[in-house]
Amino acid sequence: MSETENLIYFGEKIDMKKNSIFKHSLLRRLWCLVLMAVLCVTALAGCDGRGYKYEHKLNIVDDNYRNYYEIFVYSFYDSNGDGTGDLNGVTQKLDYIQDMGFNGIWLMPIMPSDTYHKYDVKNYCEIDPKYGTIDDFKTLVGEAHKRGINVVIDMVINHTSSSHKWFIDACSYLRKLDKDKEPEVAECPYVEYYHFSREKVSDTYYRVSGTDWFYEGSFWSEMPDLNLACEPLIEELYNTADFWLDMGVDGFRMDAAMHFEENQPEFNEQVLNGLYEHCREKNPDFYMVSEVWAGFSTVRDYYASMTPSMFNFDAGNTEGKLIKTARGTLKAAALAGSMVRYQDEFSQINPDYIDAPFLTNHDMGRVSNALMNDENDIKMAGGLLMMMNGSPFVYYGEEIGMASKGSKDENKRTAMLWSSDLTAAGMTKGPADADKDINSAFDAVDKQLKDKNSILNYYKRALRLRNENPEIARGEITLIDSLCQGHQAAITKSYNGSTIGIVYNTSDEVITVDISGTEISDMQIRGYLTLNNEEITLKDGMLTMPAQSICILKQR
Repeated sequence: MSETENLIYFGEKIDMKKNSIFKHSLLRRLWCLVLMAVLCVTALAGCDGRGYKYEHKLNIVDDNYRNYYEIFVYSFYDSNGDGTGDLNGVTQKLDYIQDMGFNGIWLMPIMPSDTYHKYDVKNYCEIDPKYGTIDDFKTLVGEAHKRGINVVIDMVINHTSSSHKWFIDACSYLRKLDKDKEPEVAECPYVEYYHFSREKVSDTYYRVSGTDWFYEGSFWSEMPDLNLACEPLIEELYNTADFWLDMGVDGFRMDAAMHFEENQPEFNEQVLNGLYEHCREKNPDFYMVSEVWAGFSTVRDYYASMTPSMFNFDAGNTEGKLIKTARGTLKAAALAGSMVRYQDEFSQINPDYIDAPFLTNHDMGRVSNALMNDENDIKMAGGLLMMMNGSPFVYYGEEIGMASKGSKDENKRTAMLWSSDLTAAGMTKGPADADKDINSAFDAVDKQLKDKNSILNYYKRALRLRNENPEIARGEITLIDSLCQGHQAAITKSYNGSTIGIVYNTSDEVITVDISGTEISDMQIRGYLTLNNEEITLKDGMLTMPAQSICILKQR
């Protein structure tokens, strides 16, 4: 029994008339219990239990501006105990993804493949058996959509696997072809699907065994390059797109887009545009984001494809502007200037562009390594990313500060740390050839969820701020020049008749920012990000900001 229950029970056993003192004491204690409960409810109202009182109603807009979570299925979550992540495992973790504040997922390749990474596709219209079945995929998409989560899949059309039927049949045909005879498309249409040559054109050309023919494989001999100038092949790829759209897919991530044809950007842009427009005929809300791993000007120019998004490699990567700013080697004012430049120059080419910023991805060392496991800098990098325009992409494990090691590819794609117990249900083994001594400096998901000051909970608040304030993703940026100096910066973002201010302190010191007489002087604190839930205050036009913090302001 509770204390109250014991008191009441005991009270029934005595003569209350002869025990007025007891009766008075009982009532007083009961009243105290009620009062304490009321006080607790009152204290918690309007805050999240951490003293943060700026939580607002979510204002999520259903469009192609989304918060994306990049998932390497192989290493994510294992639903059947075989050590390999699978589609059902992703489905089981959709609640986690939604609770974090993501409303989009990007699945790295899920099609049959001979490798762990699966960028060597053997069949464009099947699921790799290690990952599950088509029905499993349909279930995943359906459950994601129930939660307002869009699904983007990797579309790898620069090359196939050397085990793809098209390539096998083409090579078999060439082996049977008379030496002096040219191949006939009518006899084998697949010889036109690849770049075959009687000469070794470059070091990226490899001999077709048993013949005097060569083929192009710019990334690897086992990934022969496709000839995207071949119209029958393009029709095959359009049919592939239709297949996945019928499965409910919301968009494609286009792998290696600048390598479709080397040094032919206009051709590559036409390929992107053709596929995008084809998909839009079937789904007007179709989304496409392309990998153009290059400097700012090249990425900018690829917006001439009139497709929505290019990954922003100027902002992202281990030496990109976001990580440099978090590290302190790039000033906040310089980053703010770059944000305006992205907006101005991307929009000049494609007014409907949606920037796709990120910190790192599966091809790079992880954020924690780039920032030397400095928890404050890791949080700062995540906060900076979440204040960017467009659709930010977060690589799985980034939200808990997972580690990588060196340049070895497998070391960048290790098992998601759901539990501090590596034998716990759902834990994957990760790539077999990954080094075994990759140890994270930070706790797994299970412990970070319980720690109010964890990297995970920092990301969670940052994502909530995006979901509360659609201006962050979509707003037109204006610099507040008078407040942009060194590690301090301030901007406004205006969207749909609403304006917010964002003030940055990327220094290691507490600063006071005088916002009086500026564009944000009549605004109040809307929300903020601080390293360990420190408070940001605004009094008499003076904004006091702890080290490495971000504050959002808005008119009430």
